[in-house]
Amino acid sequence: MTSMRKRFASLLSTLALCWCQLAQGGEGVAVVVAPVQERAIQRTLALTGTVTAARAARLSTAVGGLVADIDVDAGSVVEKGEVLLQLDPELAELQARSAGAQVEQARTALADARRRLEEARSLAPQRSIAESVVRDLAAEVAIDEAALHQAMADAAYREVVLARHWLRAPFNGVVSTKLTEQGEWVNPGQAVLELVGIDELRLDFPVAEDYLADIRPDAVVNFRLSAYPGHTYQGRVDTVVPVTDPGVRTFLLRVLPQQSDQRLVPGMSVSAWLKLDTGRRGLVVPRDAILRYPDGRVVVWTIENRPEGPVVRENPVSTGVTFDALVEIRDGLAAGTRVVIAGNEALLDGQQVIIDAPHAGGAGDV
Repeated sequence: MTSMRKRFASLLSTLALCWCQLAQGGEGVAVVVAPVQERAIQRTLALTGTVTAARAARLSTAVGGLVADIDVDAGSVVEKGEVLLQLDPELAELQARSAGAQVEQARTALADARRRLEEARSLAPQRSIAESVVRDLAAEVAIDEAALHQAMADAAYREVVLARHWLRAPFNGVVSTKLTEQGEWVNPGQAVLELVGIDELRLDFPVAEDYLADIRPDAVVNFRLSAYPGHTYQGRVDTVVPVTDPGVRTFLLRVLPQQSDQRLVPGMSVSAWLKLDTGRRGLVVPRDAILRYPDGRVVVWTIENRPEGPVVRENPVSTGVTFDALVEIRDGLAAGTRVVIAGNEALLDGQQVIIDAPHAGGAGDV
């Protein structure tokens, strides 16, 4: 068995040597290169959150009654002022009509008292009527005026109670939950519908407290919706609530979307990426220049100019953070060095290559 392993290893070495000789003796392998650049180092914070509404309410009726009609269901989109539910108004209508009749009665009584007072005052100069009678009639007019005001207030109250038998949408939104049905009796304050606003939506993310000091207001956030994974949208940081959840050590990051076509719906799952400035500069290469091997080595192929033409050299590197399809190089490369970003999958150290132009908008753009 040991002999077979030795023969197999020898065969692999021979094949590798032949390949290297063929590669160096030919015209070379075509590769795409890009320069090592120095720039501000950023780190990308990946976030997962939820689309929420600025307004959400559990709607209830202001009066008790029997549900006569309910015009919406869960998922219904409604506009502000639209009737959502109606209570049986029969008793309230009768009470309102009775209060209106009392107003008319009080108004008639007041008119009669005023007429009699005017007649008494016209007779007073001829002493055809006692002064006490005139005073009694004036007092009766005052009492009737107060009675009319009371009747009018009661009638207005009855009209308001009647109007509140119709539950209207307080804002534009979508009905998220239906909590009652036609024929049920509801009491004041009992939730009958849940309404979620659709005009003012935002994105809420839990963020580890370690990042609190690095997040700036109005910072750009790119996000994707789980329902539409092929589209990327842009938002800006609106609020950072520096109150952590003691259980998980996170705080709330609220982002406002900047585009009008992102088709947001409250409750949607959303993934986002926020760039954080590290406050330092360093060397970076395109992500395609990095090769990682199972044994833990991280390698970048660089270009070395020779009289017979450019050749490649294998360079072990130490990497840092990744952002914008770039990788930070902490050790192993110098600024301005050209690195291979395409065609680097099967190179050999010292192999001659042909430098090809990068495709427009390809990985060579740094």
